[in-house]
Amino acid sequence: MAAEEGKVDPMKQFTIEPLMGSDGWQLADGFNIAFTNSALWMAITAILVTVFVAGGMKRQVVPGRWQMAVETLTGFIDDLLEANIGKAGRKYVPYIFTLFMFILFGNLLGLVPVGVIPGVHAFTFTSHFSVTGVLAILSFSIVLIVGFAKHGLHFFSLFVPKDTPFLMAIFIAPIEFVSFMVRPFSLALRLFVAMMAGHVLLKVLASFVIAGGGAGPVLGAAVGIPSFILMVAISALEILVAGIQAYVFALLTSLYINDAENLH
Repeated sequence: MAAEEGKVDPMKQFTIEPLMGSDGWQLADGFNIAFTNSALWMAITAILVTVFVAGGMKRQVVPGRWQMAVETLTGFIDDLLEANIGKAGRKYVPYIFTLFMFILFGNLLGLVPVGVIPGVHAFTFTSHFSVTGVLAILSFSIVLIVGFAKHGLHFFSLFVPKDTPFLMAIFIAPIEFVSFMVRPFSLALRLFVAMMAGHVLLKVLASFVIAGGGAGPVLGAAVGIPSFILMVAISALEILVAGIQAYVFALLTSLYINDAENLH
């Protein structure tokens, strides 16, 4: 019985739970709009990003650390867009910056050890495909809107490389079209898999530490200590992954917008 209680379910951390019950939140067609732990952590992330940006907009002549951090990140996104889109990319800075910061803060908050506080559990909403999928669809929608608004039906030339012979274009165009339509799926899947895999690995290692603690001093030291050290190392790696995945999402979004802006 004690062994059963000591087990750690690596997938339980991804369970979406209503915080105020699900009764009374039911809509037509079976939809439920109850406020969940996922929604809570998204709201916390949105608030923290807003506070972070607002606190760094004091425009002091001699900027403090906070202002310097915000200006550095804004400049980083501005340089990213200029390198991939050109001067026309500057108008997308607010969106790409917000997207980058929202994903970055969401990834990092899921690693904060608030579980030491009874009844409080961090939730990494970027480990759910539904969340990353919505972010990817939003970015893909901007690409389509910009592409058709700026180029009209000429936007379809994106699927046929310049100076491609007609016979080759017949085969290349469908492949390019499928590749283009898969973009939002791959964009969402990359972030979802990266965050989910890291958290599952941490939970598995945590189960080794717990199991080692109840297996006696010798076996506990042989299993628990290496697992704990590996947990610390993986946690540090996950902090790096959190930043890299936010950057990759922003980078790929800027590249897709470049296709809409400049075609071939």
